[in-house]
Amino acid sequence: MSSYQNKIVLKNVSKSFDEMEILRDINIEVKEGELVSILGPSGSGKSTIFNILTSLISSDNGEVEVSGDLSYMYQKDMMVPWKKVIDNIGIPLIFKGDSKKNSREKVKKHIDEFGLSGFEYKYPSQLSGGMKQRANFLKTYLTSNDIMLLDEPFGALDSMTRRKMQKWLLDLTKKMNSTILFITHDIEEAILLSNRIYVISEKPAIIKGEIEVNLPKERNEDIVTSDKFVAIKKEILELM
Repeated sequence: MSSYQNKIVLKNVSKSFDEMEILRDINIEVKEGELVSILGPSGSGKSTIFNILTSLISSDNGEVEVSGDLSYMYQKDMMVPWKKVIDNIGIPLIFKGDSKKNSREKVKKHIDEFGLSGFEYKYPSQLSGGMKQRANFLKTYLTSNDIMLLDEPFGALDSMTRRKMQKWLLDLTKKMNSTILFITHDIEEAILLSNRIYVISEKPAIIKGEIEVNLPKERNEDIVTSDKFVAIKKEILELM
């Protein structure tokens, strides 16, 4: 990945709210086509990094560089309950000026690929947690598939569904040319999905280490018991 351009760069970024220091001298780089995870405990300021990247808030100091268009997928289900799944997914296209008919046609092109065939005309209340997240992911993808910020997208799912969704995301990213920055507090999830991992501390968050995930591109559930996987997990645990 070293020959690819940086899509996201944070240099010495810090942030405080009132008297509470949240981030301290955060340095992160994400290259084109990478899936990079920010791994840290809940409430450590990981989402604050995303809010800075999307200009929802500004940093107190440091430099922020984003080369491309961003989309942001929240952990919380953001689907509108009275709209059908296909129209929920098409909301960003409507905001960009598409008609309802055109947005539906564009969404339909991705329905099979995202595993939503047969669910597109249902309402959110009729979907399982995993299916809702597939729909939310496609909605995020249609907002921008250039740089995607995923904030613990599987955090609210039960462990079995979460494993299925991780495998689904691995398979999907092989077909995409997106750059993904992924927030999680799950060590195994970070290792399974990522090219690299930034381990951050509790507040005030600092970067405790950067881990290269030297695992084969083809990954399945069995890899979590491999010697390389266990060694990476041990390295992360020693940093936390």
